[in-house]
Amino acid sequence: MKVHFIGIGGIGVSALARYYLAKGHEVSGSDLVSSEITDELKKKGAEIIIGRNIVKKDADLIIHTPAVKPPTCEMPVLSYPQALAELTKKYLTIAVSGTHGKSTTASMLGFLLLKAGLDPTVIVGTKVRDFKNSNCRIGKSRYLVIEADEHFSSFLYYWPKIIVITSIEPDHLDYYGDVKNLKRAFAKFVRRLPKGGLLLDMRRYQHSLADRKKLRNTLKVPGNHNVDNALAALAVARALKVSDKVSFKALAGFRGCWRRFEIVSKKPLIVSDYGHHPTEIKATLKAAREKWPDKEIWCVYQPHQYQRTHYLFKDFVKAFREAPADRIIVTDIYDVAGREEKEIKKTTSSKKLVKKIGKANVAYVPQKQLAGYLKKKLLPERVLIIMGAGDIYKLVDKIS
Repeated sequence: MKVHFIGIGGIGVSALARYYLAKGHEVSGSDLVSSEITDELKKKGAEIIIGRNIVKKDADLIIHTPAVKPPTCEMPVLSYPQALAELTKKYLTIAVSGTHGKSTTASMLGFLLLKAGLDPTVIVGTKVRDFKNSNCRIGKSRYLVIEADEHFSSFLYYWPKIIVITSIEPDHLDYYGDVKNLKRAFAKFVRRLPKGGLLLDMRRYQHSLADRKKLRNTLKVPGNHNVDNALAALAVARALKVSDKVSFKALAGFRGCWRRFEIVSKKPLIVSDYGHHPTEIKATLKAAREKWPDKEIWCVYQPHQYQRTHYLFKDFVKAFREAPADRIIVTDIYDVAGREEKEIKKTTSSKKLVKKIGKANVAYVPQKQLAGYLKKKLLPERVLIIMGAGDIYKLVDKIS
């Protein structure tokens, strides 16, 4: 079968493209810009078209990112969540959902099940070190572990047998309007469980202090938030009758994910992180302070989307006022094409955010000036955290 992907460079869509390639299908895809993801898919055998999103007329199936409107054509067209939903019907699907920790928890769980001999297929929105830096692992068993995203209510397409909820906090309010609607969507998602299905809501799940202490002392990935992620993976493993001995050994060996507190340079010491929500900012900077108590912690933050910055403005202000960092640099907001409202763009900016934070150690620096600014400021005693879900990670190559 010939499958064409529109927006193939996206972290979720590309995982599905890898799945179809591994299953022997002929894969092509288009995207507006090239990236390391499109380059990797090309090496795997996919035909990649860069510069515009097009429809291949000889394709048997079109799969598109939810960020673009579905094309009008004769062949079958599915959005990414609709296509992934078809897979959830074929496997015993474990769906990891929640505002924070989805990618890491799903990756931890997939790695744990692999080490337990259950050979799962795993599709997540990040590249996993233990899966050869891929966002898709093909297994031979009936188990499928997926990251179930709540944006656009995408997870309401899926048919899981096990649901994990890591957390629910205000986010994607440009789509949901308020947190009540967000919670209603999660409730609808839970109702998709079949009779005999399992819900693990980690907001209410009790773990022993002994489990938490053991994980905190053995995990390679730092921070209390990663202990929480590991506890969620452990809860699923216990439900599947995996022994604790196997589970704890696997979790201790997990090496982390792309842009999730990823140390990308040691000289200078630079951490790349995907955090783009106030809670994630606080958790990441707290983890950095715990890991390097005697070093200066510097953070460059790129706000992701004008609308998120607008709706969570007060939360961002509070997060940065309380952040345990010595220096915080806020750069220009990452403009998400096709998902921004003109009026919000006019009234929301990084300069306004910095002014409202009102602390001497928080400054605005335009993105074009960041590399030059940081090259002068990076010293051996300083740790630099580069944070955001946009293209800020590219800054690493300019300064390291």
